Amino acid sequence: MLVDCHAHLDFEEFEKDFPGFIRRQEESGVKAIIANGVNPESNKKVLVLAEQYKIIKPALGAYPTDMLKLNSQEYPGALKFIEKNKDKIVAIGEVGLDFSEQTSDNDINKSIQIFRDILRLVKKIGKPVIIHSRKAEEKVFEILEHERMDETKKVVLHCFCGKKKLVRLGKERGYYFTVPTNIGRNQQTRMIAEIIPLSHVLTETDSPYLHPDKTKFPNEPRNVAVTIKELAIIKKMDAEEVSQNVFMNYQRLFL
Repeated sequence: MLVDCHAHLDFEEFEKDFPGFIRRQEESGVKAIIANGVNPESNKKVLVLAEQYKIIKPALGAYPTDMLKLNSQEYPGALKFIEKNKDKIVAIGEVGLDFSEQTSDNDINKSIQIFRDILRLVKKIGKPVIIHSRKAEEKVFEILEHERMDETKKVVLHCFCGKKKLVRLGKERGYYFTVPTNIGRNQQTRMIAEIIPLSHVLTETDSPYLHPDKTKFPNEPRNVAVTIKELAIIKKMDAEEVSQNVFMNYQRLFL
């Protein structure tokens, strides 16, 4: 019972034979794939894919750098589109901050305000939020606290790269952490898997990125099986038991 809680399926790498791609995932035991949108165009594609394939669960997002490209009319429209489709989605994501790409003070301040706006929308519609926080982990935690997001019990930190003290703080606040398929070659990911209790662990691929073998591309949701095996070793549990627990986490949070 495999579940990929963060994937990007609207990429050209999958377009050539999308039915075949989906069939491979189903035959490998994948029960659900949360397809994350990143901008208005991507969000529309995610909804279409979810209507066509039962295995795909839509999450509508507002990726930080994509949101900066929207003008004063497009930005409110993007948020309204998410709210309008709230009953069709399982989460809002991918959203957050990225200080590796946003370098000017103006862009950083604008992104912070956008992130706050999105979190307020998250609370308004009562959905989980899937958060990107590259090079901005401390600021993300600060904003989550200010917006009292820990009270929602629905915060998911995707591919988190923050320091151990923040991982421990996230544990205290009850945040969920996604563990990607590059866990076998990433000490940061292993550290998170060791600290966070299995009750708050989810599996992801970030497809088409983060293949277990860094020489290969694209990644696919079925590769979360690699994460399950590594988690089983870390948690000293049977892989099937780990898989069932992660799937229950997915059900509790998103369904």
